[in-house]
Amino acid sequence: MNKLVKSWTSSLLAGFAWVITGVRPIWSGSAPSTRQRIYYANHASHGDFILLASCLPRGERARTRAVAAADYWGSTRLRRLIANDLLSTVLIERKVSEGAPHPMQAMLQVLAEGDSLIIFPEGTRNTDDAQALLPFRSGLYNLATARPDVELVPCWIENMSRVLPKGKFLPVPLLCRVIFGAPVALELNEDRPAFLARAREALLALDPRRKRST
Repeated sequence: MNKLVKSWTSSLLAGFAWVITGVRPIWSGSAPSTRQRIYYANHASHGDFILLASCLPRGERARTRAVAAADYWGSTRLRRLIANDLLSTVLIERKVSEGAPHPMQAMLQVLAEGDSLIIFPEGTRNTDDAQALLPFRSGLYNLATARPDVELVPCWIENMSRVLPKGKFLPVPLLCRVIFGAPVALELNEDRPAFLARAREALLALDPRRKRST
C-alpha cells in the first residue's frame, strides 16, 4: 500500500478519533517537535495508540509508528490489514521464542530508519481499576540504553478505556485527553529498576485523578 493511501488513512482515523472523543492534547512540560521521540503511555484500550497519534501534528504522526502485540493485531486478516497496511504498526511477539524475531530488533530498526515510536511499557492492557498503572517491563530501559539520543516523552491517556472497553468493537462517544509530560532521560550509571521506577512515576504524575486527590 503506497504512502499516499497510508497518509490518507491515518488522517481519516485521526479525524474519527477527534469526532468520537473530542480529544484535547495538553502539552505539559513538552511541546510538539520534529525531534525523533519515543512516546510512552498508559494502556487500557486497543484504541490508545490511535488516540495518541491523532494528537500529534500531521507530519509527526506520519513518521510515528505504534508498537502493538502480534498475538492480537496479527490474529485475523482484518486486524492485520489495519495494523500492517493502514497504520504501519510495529507488531512484536510479547513472548520471545526461539527462532522468532526479538522485539527489540524490530523497534531499533524503526528508530534506525528515523521514525518515532509509541510504546506501552506495561506490556498489556491494564483492566484493574484499582491500579492506575501496572509495573513497567524492561523494553523502555533497553531502548533508552540503546538510543540515548531519542527523547522519551511520557503521555497520559485519559478515558479511552471507557470509550472502547475490552471486548467491545464500537466506541462510545466520550471526551478524552492526552497529556504529554516533560521528557525523561537515562541518567549516568542509572540501573534498570531505578530508571523504570522514575519513568513510571513521571507518567503517573500526569494522571489527573492523582492530581485531584492531592
